[in-house]
Amino acid sequence: MKLLISNDDGIFALGVRTLADTLADAGHDVTVVCPDRERSATGHGLTLHDPIRAEVVQSIFHPSIKAWSCSGTPSDCVKLALGALLDSPPDFVLSGINHGSNLGTDILYSGTVSAAMEGVIEGIPSMALSLTSFTSQEFQTAATFAKNFLADLIKQPLPELMLLNVNVPPIKWEEVAGVAITRQGIRRYFDTFVKRVDPRGKTYYWLAGEALQDVEQPEHLHLPPNIETDVHAIVKNYITVTPLQYNLTNAAGVHILQDWGLSSSLLT
Repeated sequence: MKLLISNDDGIFALGVRTLADTLADAGHDVTVVCPDRERSATGHGLTLHDPIRAEVVQSIFHPSIKAWSCSGTPSDCVKLALGALLDSPPDFVLSGINHGSNLGTDILYSGTVSAAMEGVIEGIPSMALSLTSFTSQEFQTAATFAKNFLADLIKQPLPELMLLNVNVPPIKWEEVAGVAITRQGIRRYFDTFVKRVDPRGKTYYWLAGEALQDVEQPEHLHLPPNIETDVHAIVKNYITVTPLQYNLTNAAGVHILQDWGLSSSLLT
């Protein structure tokens, strides 16, 4: 398969190198386009008021891999690759392997997920991969999952366009409990701004939030309650796979506002 890989941890991150090299070793045609530095938590930001530069990167990845370092955001990287750097569209877009989880509501901030979503916006099935630890270097488990998934995908393509948000526990392959198809949960943080003073006596703030444990997970309007959330399944050492889409329309909200007669009442 022809693959495009990006991330938000930067071109020199171990996660993307492990993923790209594993897939190149498996025989895939791999192109890597990543930010030239860490761009975590940039969401789906795009660069509009500055030029975007891209430089060829050599001697980091598998010899067959074509790699570019990009001055823009993760979403810029995928958009630039699809619009200018690749001679033809890829069969699949992958983003990661992120160093840290992207569970529940984390996806709203995640540059990793946004890079993969850019592929879906362009009509290409995509996957975001995250290792749920900031300290572990056990990226090979996530890379092996991606390799096995793509091998299955060749035999049986996805029936619909979607983004698969994959979170992998920081354990070896043989320790994985299984693969859980999950729904997006809720992850809340105790956000604390640490107040500090720089050497010139000026005040600055550092965001140092911590995830709250045991946050209640609400039921989903369209899914049965036996479908676990990614937040719950990951603690049981499952690899979680959550299908996502970019259409954020609240269907229940549409019906509620129609029943209120809101659209007509505002004009009277």
